[in-house]
Amino acid sequence: MSQIDTLWYTRCPVPTPLGIAAQRGWVDEEFKKDGISVRTLQDEVDPNVRESHFDHRLANSFRQGGNIPAIWARAAGRETRVIGLTWTDEAQVILTLPKSDVRSLDDLKNKRLGVLTNPTASIDFWRATTLRAYTAALKLVNLSEKDVEFVDLARKAAPPVAQRGWVRTRDAQDSPEVAALLSGEVQAIFTKGSRGLELADAIGARILFDVGQHPDPKVRVNNGSPRTLTVDAELLDKNFDLAVRLVERVLQAGQWAADNPREAIRYVAKETYSSEEAVERAYGKNVGEHLRTDLEPSSIDALSDFKDFLFQWGFLKADFDVKDWIDPRPLAQARKAAASKPVAARRGAIAADL
Repeated sequence: MSQIDTLWYTRCPVPTPLGIAAQRGWVDEEFKKDGISVRTLQDEVDPNVRESHFDHRLANSFRQGGNIPAIWARAAGRETRVIGLTWTDEAQVILTLPKSDVRSLDDLKNKRLGVLTNPTASIDFWRATTLRAYTAALKLVNLSEKDVEFVDLARKAAPPVAQRGWVRTRDAQDSPEVAALLSGEVQAIFTKGSRGLELADAIGARILFDVGQHPDPKVRVNNGSPRTLTVDAELLDKNFDLAVRLVERVLQAGQWAADNPREAIRYVAKETYSSEEAVERAYGKNVGEHLRTDLEPSSIDALSDFKDFLFQWGFLKADFDVKDWIDPRPLAQARKAAASKPVAARRGAIAADL
């Protein structure tokens, strides 16, 4: 093992076990005894450092969150490995106005659908997320992108400001897709998650369809399902045990969330900058039971299908095999280590916090 002095990690402002582990201080605690400084991109103000959240440029770094940036970075040649997947279903809603004549998915034919874009981003994950949701929904009623008009609606570029944490976004007053819907420029828009439902409430929109409620995971798969836990390959090669220990803490957080459903909702609300009521609506009252990390074949297959979608739609520079991207060893070792400990020891950190 090579000696390192700093570990980096980042997570999206969405439900993740890494986010819970971070909030509870377990990530810092795990590596403090080694004299390793643990730094999170959410605490950095340097934009070049923060960009690693999207392109995974930092050595000795972990990331858990939306899978589009992770897939994009791998397709662009970044040597990373997937060491876990967390499938937390969320609201993926197509919205219309109450007065609209669009009452079902069939009614979207020949309509204009708003697509939020971020042209200055290295990877326009919002555009990709929105297009995936639309095309998945249209396919359910034998329609395709050829039967509708996608209208790109560019987000206004925010002025560069040195700021810690992720900025709360997607408020109604600064959402171009909301303005387009209210003005009649488009007949439907897409949003997701707890913040998305709060946005829908703010403008009095009607939910036409929720892709996140469909029973088929290959329909529901999108940027947020499943969320990837990735690590740079060099760290995995040179400091494998550190990766295992990080995964142990992620597993611990997932178990804690399942054991403490009410508290888990509070943590997710804090992580997503939304209300507990919106969290329950978007992710379910039992969201704590869906923050486990695994490498289930069905999740891998769905992730592979989604990667194919991103490549076919031109979001990726190159194609690759998702199965070759996955390294199951850290998860297997972390599970083995956890199983070898007495139940009391495994839950000791949890009990100490209650």
